[in-house]
Amino acid sequence: MQPLFREYLDFEGDFISYDDFNKNFRLKKVSSFNFAYDVVDRYGTEDPDRPALLWTDPEGDVVRYDFRRMMLDSNKAANYFKSLGIRKGDTVLVILKRHHEFWPVIIALHKIGAIAIPATHLLTAKDIRYRVQSAKVKAVICTEHTTCVADAVAEAAPDCPTLEHKILVRAEREGFLSYDRGFAAASDVWEKPTGADYPCNDDLMLVYFTSGTTGQPKMVAHNFYYPLGHIITSVYWQQVEDGGLHLTVSETGWAKSVWGKLYGQWLGGSCVFVYDFDKFKATEILSMIEKFKITTYCSPPTMYRFMLQEDFSGFDLSSLKHCSVAGEPLNPDIAAEWEKRTGIALREAFGQTELVATLATFPWMKVNPGSMGKPAPLFDVDLVDADGNSCPAGVTGEMVIRVHHGRPYGMFAGYYLNPEMTEEAFSGNLYHTKDLAWKDEWGYFWYVGRADDVIKSSGYRIGPFEVESAMLEHPAVLECAITGVPDPLRGQIVKATVVLKPGWEASDALIKELQDHVKHLTAPYKYPRKIEFVSELPKTISGKIRRFELRDKAKQES
Repeated sequence: MQPLFREYLDFEGDFISYDDFNKNFRLKKVSSFNFAYDVVDRYGTEDPDRPALLWTDPEGDVVRYDFRRMMLDSNKAANYFKSLGIRKGDTVLVILKRHHEFWPVIIALHKIGAIAIPATHLLTAKDIRYRVQSAKVKAVICTEHTTCVADAVAEAAPDCPTLEHKILVRAEREGFLSYDRGFAAASDVWEKPTGADYPCNDDLMLVYFTSGTTGQPKMVAHNFYYPLGHIITSVYWQQVEDGGLHLTVSETGWAKSVWGKLYGQWLGGSCVFVYDFDKFKATEILSMIEKFKITTYCSPPTMYRFMLQEDFSGFDLSSLKHCSVAGEPLNPDIAAEWEKRTGIALREAFGQTELVATLATFPWMKVNPGSMGKPAPLFDVDLVDADGNSCPAGVTGEMVIRVHHGRPYGMFAGYYLNPEMTEEAFSGNLYHTKDLAWKDEWGYFWYVGRADDVIKSSGYRIGPFEVESAMLEHPAVLECAITGVPDPLRGQIVKATVVLKPGWEASDALIKELQDHVKHLTAPYKYPRKIEFVSELPKTISGKIRRFELRDKAKQES
């Protein structure tokens, strides 16, 4: 059986260039789509032995799912949830780390039509209270394994009147229902809903809370068409292979997980690999690639940096065919070293929780490390100035997506329960990403930063991304955040808040060395006139730097 993504393409054959791809790629306008039924159950019935999921953990336990098992286990989970009164349109918070139960659980919710809200196990009681109250959550499905998230759920529950069920996976605890016992007792025969109860198309399927880099998290809602947009993500950016094994390093609580551990991979015919670790260790990931013969791999640049600090001579990485990267600055030296050791170029992409892969370095394109690539054919991407005019090459503008012909597959349906915020985001028949970039003469896009993060100094507009990338190329710098701080002469000056690598010590000499280093890599006016060394940077629970905290601190100190 061929991968199912081909049935949703409105063309035949393969592409020979980016221009061909951009001009001719089309997805069919399907009359009905539900990933659980049209992909998981379709494989489970017609290609039941096809591998779906390969899971392991540091203890060496291995769990394998083919699509027959995934279909039947999701049926059992759906019957259990239905017995609890969970129905189409109910919101369910899912906090399952990298446990293999996540996959049948989310597929079961799709079968019912309940709205899944994946969340990280790092949430506090305050975080859970905010999410349950904001999304009117009916049930929480969580783990207790090596975390205190169940404690946080129990603490938050009395303040959450909509919360009817607390369901615990892999453990028994007073006040919680046992998922394991409920699942074991349920039938693996599922009665598919009909009529108005059948979930598909524009019905809401998924809500993600954004990471909240500038304030309270927003609730990003996706409908049942959303997985089809990830054909771009998986097949044409990550280049997953039919019969291959794909690893994206992400916990299931983040949107990046469904970018790399679910929808597009299965549509593309690839099995998903999951390593259920608690702390990232580069040698363990390298060992997993060798042991299980991973064919495609995706992670943020930081993880590539850590892996490149290891001796590759002890690992056989020959199974790798394609590698992709997104999420933070990619230093050219990291890209070059990875390609030198593996022979594989790192292909970058840009997207948001609200989108799928929107810009990427696709297979027919020259790799330019640091560039986000070119627009995916699903999206009419432009750069506009403050007046809404398109920016010429070399001029920084806000990335927007034109939606005058409607919202394409892969674009979010809106902010859940917040029509005012949705209307603002889509003003003027444009979706405003609030990310700034510029485009070169060959059509490649280069990230500058969030609109709120751009620094205005002596008439110059300076994006933190480029300066951070330059700083990270210095061997002393482990992490860096660039912000603007008030200055009576220049309006703002560039400040670098730096975490040093072990073995390096802060000094005036090192400050001068770092400043000179940036001057040689970027335009001299961009160098950080102020550098502060810290032990750690303020971050969201997803690991993104909270630059607004650094800016607020600087204002208070000025």
